[in-house]
Amino acid sequence: MSQTRPQEPTTDDRVRSTLATVDWRRMTFDLYRRVRATPDPQTAHALWRETRDAMFAEHPASPLLDEDARDFESLPVPDYDPAWRFQVRIEPAEPAEFDYETGTDGTVHFDRLGVVTVPGVGTLDVWSHGGYGGGLFVPVKDSSAGKARGTYGGGRYLLDTIKGSDLGGDDADSLVLDFNFAYNPSCAYDPAWACPLAPPGNTVPVPIPVGEQYDF
Repeated sequence: MSQTRPQEPTTDDRVRSTLATVDWRRMTFDLYRRVRATPDPQTAHALWRETRDAMFAEHPASPLLDEDARDFESLPVPDYDPAWRFQVRIEPAEPAEFDYETGTDGTVHFDRLGVVTVPGVGTLDVWSHGGYGGGLFVPVKDSSAGKARGTYGGGRYLLDTIKGSDLGGDDADSLVLDFNFAYNPSCAYDPAWACPLAPPGNTVPVPIPVGEQYDF
């Protein structure tokens, strides 16, 4: 019995897919610009939830698989809790690095820029993108990761400035880390994506019940 080979994407398919991804990034950068410009964090969070729900439901570059998109209503994000918003200062740390093999983008390199201490949570490494474009990367994996009614097993992202997710800071060496805005990487929804996951220095021993949860 012969087996039908999957049809190779045409040039038009690749163009459409690439432009859709570009538009997704454009919308993400604009969303976080509006979040930073909104003085009230709770109002900003509502804007973030509403916009991301619409993008996941309607945008051609949504990471949702077709079978998940059919029944999609909203992302599992609890109401805003101001106790999980922190202004933290980046402190020096010993040099460290890690590489992540994405399969699609090749090896992505990260250098440890420093460390932040989050009251009641623990310490988190702050990573600098080592490749073209630069930027900051702060993932977090909490103690509920991979458990029922918990968070994504590979951890979530707090900041990934090369992709646009940036909550700002009040001065040159501090960051806003608001766990209400923690979100799942695309690989949580589509295994075709290969996303850098939280390394040991970004794993904390407490549950974090805010931000995007994982119930798929």
